[in-house]
Amino acid sequence: MAETPPQDLLHAAREAQAKAYVPYSHFPVGAALRLADGRIVQGCNVENASYGLSMCAERNASFAAVTSGATSFREVLVVGETAGPIAPCGACRQVLLEFTDPAAPVWLVGRDGTLRTSLAELLPHAFSPRDLDSGE
Repeated sequence: MAETPPQDLLHAAREAQAKAYVPYSHFPVGAALRLADGRIVQGCNVENASYGLSMCAERNASFAAVTSGATSFREVLVVGETAGPIAPCGACRQVLLEFTDPAAPVWLVGRDGTLRTSLAELLPHAFSPRDLDSGE
């Protein structure tokens, strides 16, 4: 039996997806993060005419969470209009890893499919804060 994502996270991600600013790709993406304290933070992708300045939903949600004072995420959900489960780009995977336990649930939701995975599976052999020598 396929697992079902948490409905509160899915609702928050879809709500954010509806606010995406995508005049060029027409490809809205929404993200929702459950923080360590249980709060949910949303993000959507925002495009720019100078394409390199666009920002993904996952990073927007991550940066909004940090702005609110949170640096620990315990669950991630991303929703997009792909046929199967949407996959975060490499940059988003790396940013999420900064604040999320590698074993935490990551839900990837598309039109016709959902996948429960983790950052450890999405970003094997990742460079993480643990790799930095503090010099102490």
